[in-house]
Amino acid sequence: DRHSGAADAPFFCFRDGAPLSKSAARSAFRRLRAEAGVVREGGQRQQPRLHDLRHSAAVHRLVAWYRSGADLHDLLPKLATYLGHENLSATQHYLTMTPDLLHEASQRFERYAMENDHD
Repeated sequence: DRHSGAADAPFFCFRDGAPLSKSAARSAFRRLRAEAGVVREGGQRQQPRLHDLRHSAAVHRLVAWYRSGADLHDLLPKLATYLGHENLSATQHYLTMTPDLLHEASQRFERYAMENDHD
């Protein structure tokens, strides 16, 4: 049964259980984006892509970690693995600085700088 929870079963599939192709996923995302009225100026090349959701999720995770005071040195390699990156530099390049992330990083640095003991 192709709908079973087998490890090799596709995550996204058609009703018949066949794996969803990249082009079918992109097409479905474009259709859903249009139905939801999500449109940006700049033509087709500037429209949100399915891959942008992955990027947004990773940035939101980083912001949440910053806000909770988590150890990013420990967690960033785990995020890289989750994203399927082979090395940390791919993840660092992938995650652009956003206003929320910059604010959280600045606050963390300010707290660190105000501490008396940095050993």
